[in-house]
Amino acid sequence: MPTLPACPQCTLENTYPDGDNYVCPDCGFEWPQAASPEAGEDVSGPVKDANGNPLADGDTVILIKDLKVKGSSIVLKKGTKIKGIRLSEGAGDHEVDCKTDQGAFMLKAEFMKKA
Repeated sequence: MPTLPACPQCTLENTYPDGDNYVCPDCGFEWPQAASPEAGEDVSGPVKDANGNPLADGDTVILIKDLKVKGSSIVLKKGTKIKGIRLSEGAGDHEVDCKTDQGAFMLKAEFMKKA
C-alpha cells in the first residue's frame, strides 16, 4: 500500500483519502490528491522557442514571422533580432517581454527562435 503524505499544514501523518482529496483529522485541513506545485514552482514548465529550445532571461532571439501589432500600423519584421528578453509570468499566453526599436512588446515564444 502506498504511504499517504503528511499534512502540509500541521505535518502530522494521520491523513486519509476522501474522494479526490486528502484529509487531516487532526487539524481538519483538506488538499487535492493530484500533485500540486509547491510555492515558487513554474506550472507550465520552461518557456520554449519555435524550435523547442528553452529560453531564459537575457537571451537574444530572432523573429521567425512578420508580426502585426494589434491596434497600430507597426509590423515587426521576420528576422528582427531582439536582445535581452525577459520571461513574464501571469501575462496570459504572451510569455516574452521585450524592447525593440518600435517600442516595448509582449510576444509569444512560438514566433521566435534563440539566436
